[in-house]
Amino acid sequence: MNLNFNTKVERWGLYEVRVPGKTDGNPFADYEIRAVFSGAHERKDVIGFYDGDGEYVVRFMPSYEGEYTFSISGSFSEHKYSGNFEAIAPEANNNGYVQVSNTYHFQYADGKPYYPLGTTCYAWVHQDEQLQEQTLNTLKINAFNKIRFCIFPKHYDYNFADPVTFPYEGTPCDISDLNRHTMALYTERKSGNSWDFKRFNPQHFKNIDKRIEQLMKMGIEADLILFHPYDRWGFDGMGADEDDFYVKYVLARYSAYRNVWWSLANEYDYVKTKTIDDWERIAKVICDNDVYNRLRSIHNGPQFYDFTKPWITHCSCQGTDRYKSVEYTDDIRKKYNKPVVWDEILYEGNINLGWGNITGEELVRRFWEAAMRGGYPGHGETLLQTIDEAVDSSILWWSHGGKLHGESPSRIAFLSKILAEIPDGQGLRFMPEYWDAVVGTIDSADDKGKDVNDYYLFYFSFLRPLYRNLYFDEDSEFQVDLIDTWNMTISDQGVFKGHFTIITGGKPYMAIRVRRLP
Repeated sequence: MNLNFNTKVERWGLYEVRVPGKTDGNPFADYEIRAVFSGAHERKDVIGFYDGDGEYVVRFMPSYEGEYTFSISGSFSEHKYSGNFEAIAPEANNNGYVQVSNTYHFQYADGKPYYPLGTTCYAWVHQDEQLQEQTLNTLKINAFNKIRFCIFPKHYDYNFADPVTFPYEGTPCDISDLNRHTMALYTERKSGNSWDFKRFNPQHFKNIDKRIEQLMKMGIEADLILFHPYDRWGFDGMGADEDDFYVKYVLARYSAYRNVWWSLANEYDYVKTKTIDDWERIAKVICDNDVYNRLRSIHNGPQFYDFTKPWITHCSCQGTDRYKSVEYTDDIRKKYNKPVVWDEILYEGNINLGWGNITGEELVRRFWEAAMRGGYPGHGETLLQTIDEAVDSSILWWSHGGKLHGESPSRIAFLSKILAEIPDGQGLRFMPEYWDAVVGTIDSADDKGKDVNDYYLFYFSFLRPLYRNLYFDEDSEFQVDLIDTWNMTISDQGVFKGHFTIITGGKPYMAIRVRRLP
């Protein structure tokens, strides 16, 4: 039996086939659906999922242009389904999926460099429709190219409301009799919940489908957090079978989106219901079922995970000190030999909690420090607009999304433009020989293994030299720019040779860019 399917899809686009199937019993658990997609250069055997209302779905991302065929089978139906389609050239804004490049950096599938400058909105997909759309509109006018968020709803300070949907069939506990302002971590009520962990609520996941696709069209990576500890509903305390069942379902729904990354957990070491063996088992489920090998990591609280594990593609780091985090970037690169992504380095804000009340200047300083040291920093904002706001009704970007009010986003956009101008699309590495500035240079080497230093970025952070003496060699000519990283200006200083001096003005947050001329 054949149905009508789409006949074309972009390379690296999402191809989807929906077919009818059995509805008796529990379709989520009682039946399976699989599909084989074949082209001249690849063959993928993918798992599908039940999407409610008698519909089963398989999704696929073609990695090449050309003709493809598919065949669908499984216990979900007595019928076999098959068809064909063409993968056509991608549109200009489709560069493919992101992958690790040059050990410590990233690039898109088409070879274009990718410099992750992300933001965190843990629970934005759990808010009402209007707030979700406002979040997307905010992202459209900013430069963030990655966003971290949770599939499960989140319960934490400033975010005690129930989500608009739940991931499972059932009912949540009633907390109307509790004082939300005194509900401490690890003591939230989890009794009274009634969930069927083998019956998903498709509406919850369909909304996430929609948001991932919208992000994809905007060129923003969706860093999906599978588990977290901030939970009064009991989703962090499911058994191993329920965890694996959930992960496979999420993989079937989302792995074909080119912009998806997997974060096994936010602050894994605060999830007291799971051991390292549990995390390793979950990682194996992902590796066994994600045929696209999407980027994978796990985010820490006080203790870094062992990022040497082969399933981990990059280090997803949270600073473990209020004062120093990104300053350790080069040490972490050397220890784990993987890209370093700082997903949490404290937030620009003014809330009661110490991780959420640094200044915009300090957050931007940490962004520049991380980038000069060869890492990739992440943003967050926790700005209350008035001291009279109720703690459980404040709309904070870090959790709810909505609007940005801080001073850092525009400066982060300015940094993204600087990074995009690095020659040959290479990332940066730290130069420790410059002890009194944070200096990055191109992370590459010539054929003899000798570093080729044709590019330097000197960043002075909160230091404020009036001038800087520079010398590289006697023969080369260098184009020099003075960059005010806070006021977002670039001033052409001219071409220099041998010993020369650049007047930096005695202000903090200045940088000097030096480029060797041919």
